[in-house]
Amino acid sequence: MFLTPRRPAYLLATAITVFTFLMPQVSAADSLKDALIGAYKHSGLLQQQRALLRAADEDVAQSISALKPVIAFSAAATGTNANSNSFDYSASGTLSAQITLYDNNRSRLGVEAAKEAVLAGREGLVLAEQQILFRAIDAYLNVRRQRQLVSLRNNNLTLLNRELSAAQDRFDVGEVTRTDVALAEARMASARGDLASAQGALSRAIAEYANAVGRKPGDLQAVKPVPSPAKLVAAAVEFAQRNHPSAKRAQREVTVAELNVARAEAAMGSTVTLTGRIGIDDDFDTTETARIELSQPIYQGGRLSSLVRQAQARRDASLTNVLVASNDVRQSVENAFADLSIARAQIESAERQVRAAQTAFNGVREEAKLGARTTLDVLDAEQELLNARTQRISALIDERRASYGVLVSMGVLTADYLKLGIQTYDPAGYYELVKDSPARKSKQGQQLDRILKGLNK
Repeated sequence: MFLTPRRPAYLLATAITVFTFLMPQVSAADSLKDALIGAYKHSGLLQQQRALLRAADEDVAQSISALKPVIAFSAAATGTNANSNSFDYSASGTLSAQITLYDNNRSRLGVEAAKEAVLAGREGLVLAEQQILFRAIDAYLNVRRQRQLVSLRNNNLTLLNRELSAAQDRFDVGEVTRTDVALAEARMASARGDLASAQGALSRAIAEYANAVGRKPGDLQAVKPVPSPAKLVAAAVEFAQRNHPSAKRAQREVTVAELNVARAEAAMGSTVTLTGRIGIDDDFDTTETARIELSQPIYQGGRLSSLVRQAQARRDASLTNVLVASNDVRQSVENAFADLSIARAQIESAERQVRAAQTAFNGVREEAKLGARTTLDVLDAEQELLNARTQRISALIDERRASYGVLVSMGVLTADYLKLGIQTYDPAGYYELVKDSPARKSKQGQQLDRILKGLNK
């Protein structure tokens, strides 16, 4: 087959494309900071909580609108069949304005309750941020754990293969029996199963990492344990009970509940409204009226009293929740410090166990060469060494995880505290734009529309 002049260039380009595709893809090294930044930007939960917080911001705007006048326009046109040959037409228009002059402070209490609910929502956003970041930390460390365990299992399989070869050689010269070879073969089969299990666990860890961070892991760098803001458990508990977002949210919810009790009681008072109207008819005659109206509920079948009691019950529940949140925070801090202490003790124990198991394995293997030890003794010693190394890997990972768990328990595992160096979400930004309840066509309202379009993108 003859090639046209263009074909060599085409084939060269194709070869380059195929070669590039077949080359092993080198993954970029990822640090824990990279993973946390990815999780912060990728998380749908954070976006959901931010949207819910913006909805709470709008509650403030709606509450404030109750203190402002309500202006409305209405128009009507009427046609009347005066006789069989013609219609009489009439038209009118009315412009009205109404404002509440006095409502026993009910509207202002509603504004304050909405503001406190916003502050409680901001604490909920911090809780979601902690959850997202700690999930990314856990996923990152678990991938490192499973990768090391897979590597350890591979090395163990190589070692067992050597032991099987050695047992076969000794059997061939009559130093051991067929049983020794069978024992080595059984350990080899078990090791292959353990390796497959470790590889499956690694696949699950990678899937969790991709879900938490937004991409698959590259070559993950080692992680150092992070220092705690408080060295003593008592100091950490005191700090957390004052600053943990769950404790602060519970306190805000008490304030909201107390304001709602006051609102329910205020609803039993009187209301004064001022209404003004300007009407115009089809002859351009105008009518102007103004009216002040006083209203006072007298009897509504016990509904208002029931609403007061209901608000009081919810306030009592929120007061109890403050105690529950405080106790939960205390337990979380104490558990986190205990987990960290346990992990550090396990590291020390695992290090000693690895050194002792390595010495024992080396000795048993040399003694086996002299005929003083059996193949089973060598395989048992090798298994002890494998178990010790496995425990050391897990203990080191557990220590790193526990150190970040202390930060979670104290309520400080945030992008700002970790100094991720990224632009974080400012919950006050949207609130400042909507708190005065701007009209849609106003300059501030148009700015809000632009922000919302950007958020939707």
